Amino acid sequence: MKAAVLNPPLSLSNPSSTTFPTRHTIRPTRSPSHISFSINPTTTSAASASISSSPTLKPIVIVGSANADIYVEIDRLPLEGETISARSGRTLPGGKGANQAFCSGRLSLSDHATYLVGRVGSDAHGRLLEDSLGEGNAVRLDRLTRADSVPTGHAVVMLQPDGQNSIIIVGGANMNGWDDKLSEEDLDVVRGAGMLLLQREIPDWVNLQVAQVAKDAGVPVIMDAGGMDAPIPSELMSLIDVFSPNETELARLTGMPTDTFEQISQAATTCHKLGVKQVLVKLGSQGSALFIEGEDTIRQPIIPASEVVDTTGAGDTFTAAFAVAFVEGKTNAECLRFAAAAASLCVQVKGAMPSMPHRNSVVNLLQTIQ
Repeated sequence: MKAAVLNPPLSLSNPSSTTFPTRHTIRPTRSPSHISFSINPTTTSAASASISSSPTLKPIVIVGSANADIYVEIDRLPLEGETISARSGRTLPGGKGANQAFCSGRLSLSDHATYLVGRVGSDAHGRLLEDSLGEGNAVRLDRLTRADSVPTGHAVVMLQPDGQNSIIIVGGANMNGWDDKLSEEDLDVVRGAGMLLLQREIPDWVNLQVAQVAKDAGVPVIMDAGGMDAPIPSELMSLIDVFSPNETELARLTGMPTDTFEQISQAATTCHKLGVKQVLVKLGSQGSALFIEGEDTIRQPIIPASEVVDTTGAGDTFTAAFAVAFVEGKTNAECLRFAAAAASLCVQVKGAMPSMPHRNSVVNLLQTIQ
């Protein structure tokens, strides 16, 4: 999704002399040179593929937003001061945190847990999210807490015929439902994670608190840049292992152009100076690229979809799929390829959560294009 408003770039005073804490370098244990993902035995028969049981994997933990997404299908965006009619409308579960948790639950092996740490209101939208996320035990909801004083966050998604969308977010419990300090139960879940996923639809101070806990526990952190369009605090950037913007978010947050791949590479270098060792840029129809400080860039083209119906949730699907593959010990190149396959399937279905593929669908797609 393209952002319409550019904000001031991230500020960095004298970046060449800034000292950051010791960082992780994300480098999974190498797997065979071919893509080899086992299919979740709970989603397909053993006859359809070679199935291997997974070792005990630390859970993927997502700290983030949970929204009710109010979809309106329109022929075009309204002009200033104009009222137009929608062709249809409906409400579905969403939010970047909930989307990534739901997708992780669908893509993970059956014995690999996904936790969502978040806040919803005590209202119908909150119950919608709880019911949707808990369906089939895909996501552990032990730390999804109801905030009685504020409503569940929601978003208005304006979907156009070509599959592109524009989104307006109302923070609700995502922004105002948190206590000043997270509970030890929340923080213990983070400490025990194999990977922590963050986004920007919750307050920066919450992200900062859990990122510091993760760093202290040796848990790698991925931050999706989507959400608030304000500059990211430098203290938070220095705690992130993998920063994942799209090219528009990268331009907004660095104050640099990203019209060409060379410009994107230069903007990624600016993120390295902020303390982030790896920058995973989602490039839409141009695929993705992983910029690792001091190493060669890894590029991944898109895996073409037969039809693009709705791009909502594609970025969250990509990020969650990358995290699932990483925790399973795949190489960076394999992680990118798994994520590209998941995103390709996502854009072929309407809605964020409903479009997120099951593991067997992604593995089958990878097998057909090798």
